[in-house]
Amino acid sequence: MRGRDETQIEIFSYIRLEERIPATHPLRAIRVMVDAALHELDLHFAAPYARRGRPSIPPEQLVPALQLMILYSIRGERQLMEHVRYNLAYRWFVGLGMDDAMWDATVFTRNRERLMQGAMTERLIEAVLGQARERDLLSEERFKVDGTLIRA
Repeated sequence: MRGRDETQIEIFSYIRLEERIPATHPLRAIRVMVDAALHELDLHFAAPYARRGRPSIPPEQLVPALQLMILYSIRGERQLMEHVRYNLAYRWFVGLGMDDAMWDATVFTRNRERLMQGAMTERLIEAVLGQARERDLLSEERFKVDGTLIRA
């Protein structure tokens, strides 16, 4: 017997977002290192933010979002917002729940610029690289690319 195609809108999900991400997904290992580095630098992140005013995107979410741009070659903030809006692994990686509102691209850009102004990004990269060295995840291996292949 052929099954019927019945579309039913679900109101609730009883599976946590964390459980939807496979245990072997590469973002899991990266998130552990980034979270540790962000925790180390927590006090330094408070300096560029005002005590009053509208809440901004926390650096604990902003930094992983920037990493997604690098890791997955996402071309700009607007495209990043679109990807994070519908990709559950990306939402989990940046710390957004399934029902959390997505950031505005212009707000994201302003927050990114504030974060990049200080030496925070350098400290953060050094902290993550230090963890990667401790776990022997870095390599000095190099490779060359034939320019004719790129041109072709």
